Amino acid sequence: MAATKTLLITGVSSGFGRALAQEALAAGHRVVGTVRSEQARRDFETLATSNVIGRILDVTDFDAIDGVVGNIEATVGPVDVLVNNAGYGHEGVLEESPLEEMRRQFDVNVFGAVAMMKAVLPYMRGRRRGHILNITSMGGHITLPGISYYCGSKFALEGISETVGKEVKPFGIAVTAVAPGSFRTDWAGRSMVRTPRSIPDYDGLFDPIREARRQKSGRQLGDPAKAARAMLDVIDSDSPPAHLLLGSDAIDLVRQKLSLLAEEIDEWETITRSTDG
Repeated sequence: MAATKTLLITGVSSGFGRALAQEALAAGHRVVGTVRSEQARRDFETLATSNVIGRILDVTDFDAIDGVVGNIEATVGPVDVLVNNAGYGHEGVLEESPLEEMRRQFDVNVFGAVAMMKAVLPYMRGRRRGHILNITSMGGHITLPGISYYCGSKFALEGISETVGKEVKPFGIAVTAVAPGSFRTDWAGRSMVRTPRSIPDYDGLFDPIREARRQKSGRQLGDPAKAARAMLDVIDSDSPPAHLLLGSDAIDLVRQKLSLLAEEIDEWETITRSTDG
């Protein structure tokens, strides 16, 4: 059996966070999970008789994060793995969606994850070991009309993850951006924020996409428990990847995107090169 690790997972009330906590506990790891209410904390701690610790934290409460992480290090023990799972989806045509909704999307999906990384890195760097998993999305590689704020946040987290991974590799710390495809989580259900429609010009493009997502919710191909076990394999790896796609839809769609991008780069190569000196 792999060595027992302490995992700090944000957003363990549902979805990937809950599935990963359950699988990690079953594998003998210790799990500290963040939730946003006392009731959710008590509920989370019923998952196992030991090795499960709940902490109340909203990842957008940036001033509280350092204290919570410091308390975990002092009272629970060294955090071996940080899993930035807390996040949500925003759906809405850009022209219709208020800037405040974009700000909230980035506060949770990007700034919250970065604040958590900044809180654990001094401890991991001091120990010269550690692993950070940032749950992004295939929407951090590909795009679809109607989720520009969400894709923007996940593209940002993908880029930040890859960059930080290069910065901390000399200290024995790995960073993996985990990009799931469509899974049976609450992402497209109660967890999604949807901007009301207001501009008829977009009806033909966007209404079918919104309806298809509603119909598919709960019947997606991906199994969150299998995704959790895949993440545990990555955590146990001596050479974890910088990027990991989860789900056959994710790998097929990202490969298609990369192929189209390569074609476009080739098509415009002459103009691209024409700007040199």
